[in-house]
Amino acid sequence: MTSVPSPAGAGSGEPFLYAARDGSVLLSWLEAVEGTRRTALRFARWRGGKWSAPRTIVEREDLFVNWADFPSLVEDAKGTLFAHWLQKSGAGTYSYDIRMALSKDGGATWGTPFLLNRDGIEGEHGFVSLAPLPHGGIGAAWLDGRKMTGGDHGHAGGDMTLRYATLDAAGRMTADEEIDARVCECCTTGMAMTSSGPVIVYRDRSAADIRDISMIRRTATGWSKPQSVRNDQWKINGCPVNGPQIDAIGNRTATAWFTMANNQSRVWATFSDGKAIAIDDGKPLGRVDVVLLDENTAVVTWLEQPASGTEIRARRITRPGQRSPSLKVADTANARSSGFPRMAKVGNEVWFAWTSADKRVEVARGRF
Repeated sequence: MTSVPSPAGAGSGEPFLYAARDGSVLLSWLEAVEGTRRTALRFARWRGGKWSAPRTIVEREDLFVNWADFPSLVEDAKGTLFAHWLQKSGAGTYSYDIRMALSKDGGATWGTPFLLNRDGIEGEHGFVSLAPLPHGGIGAAWLDGRKMTGGDHGHAGGDMTLRYATLDAAGRMTADEEIDARVCECCTTGMAMTSSGPVIVYRDRSAADIRDISMIRRTATGWSKPQSVRNDQWKINGCPVNGPQIDAIGNRTATAWFTMANNQSRVWATFSDGKAIAIDDGKPLGRVDVVLLDENTAVVTWLEQPASGTEIRARRITRPGQRSPSLKVADTANARSSGFPRMAKVGNEVWFAWTSADKRVEVARGRF
C-alpha cells in the first residue's frame, strides 16, 4: 500500500473516488471554508503522477453535511462531469434536496445547479448513486422521503422510497420513477451499469422490519421485482446507517454488505452467480465498498475493530470463494466522523480514500 499526497485541506471529509475514461482519478470531497460558515464541494484530478489544483464545484452556508450521505462526482461516456450534493430546503433538520451540476470542460466551469428530486416537498432526499449510461448521460438512484410525514427527523410516519431517474448531458430528466415503495430510511445505495442496464442494491424494509439487502434490475420490460441478495433476516427497529455497494463488469456483478442478524456482526459479499462469502475478521463495523478487478475477482473494504483500535481493511476474493489474507489500509476511528472509505479501480491498481481521525481526507493506492 502506497500513500498518495492528498489535495484536500484541513477540515475535509466525505470523499468519493471515480476512475475516469482516460485513466485519471477524480477525487471529490467536502471541506470547511476557513474563517466562514461555508462548506465547499471540491475536487481534483490525478493525472501524470500528480494532482491538479483543487477546484470548487459549489460553496454555500446551507449545504447539508452528513457523515454517511456523501456527495459524488462521475464522468459519463462522452466526458461530461456530473456532480451531486445535498442542500437545505427548509427549516427542518432533515429538510434537504439533491442538487446537481454539470461540467463539459473537465471541471473548469460548472453549469447552473438543478434539482434531482422535483417533488417540491421539504423532506429528506439523499443517499444518491450515479452511474454513466452507455451512450452518454447518467442513471441516478436515491432515497426519497416525499411520502414521509411528521416529526423533525421525518421518520414519524409514511415510508421512505427508492427512486430512479435518467439525465442527459444537458441535465434534462428523461425518466423519474419510484421503484420500491418501502425501504430503509438512511442507508447508502449502490448502483452499477451492466451490459443489460442498471442494477441497484439497497437496504430494504419489510412490514415486519426485516432490513436485508435487496437487488433490483432494469430489464427490457421495466424494473424487476426486488430480490433478496441473501436471506439474513436482520430484524431491527431503526435504520443501521450501513448500506451495500456493487460493482459490475459486463453482466457480472459483485455486491458487499453488512448485517447484524442474530446479533452477530458480519460483512458478506457475493458475485452475481455465486454464493455469499464471509469477508470480515470477526469484529466488523461495516461501511463497505467493493470493486471488481476482473469478472471473477473482487476487492472488498470494511471497518474492523481489532483490540488495537479501528482499521480500514481490504480483502481480495474470487468467485469460487477463495479469500486472501486481509490487508490493513489505514488506521481510523469508529466515530461517525470517520465516514465511509471509498475505492476505485484505476488500471491495475486500487485507489482508496477516507477521512482521518483529525478530519482530513487521505488517499492511498495498491495492487491486488
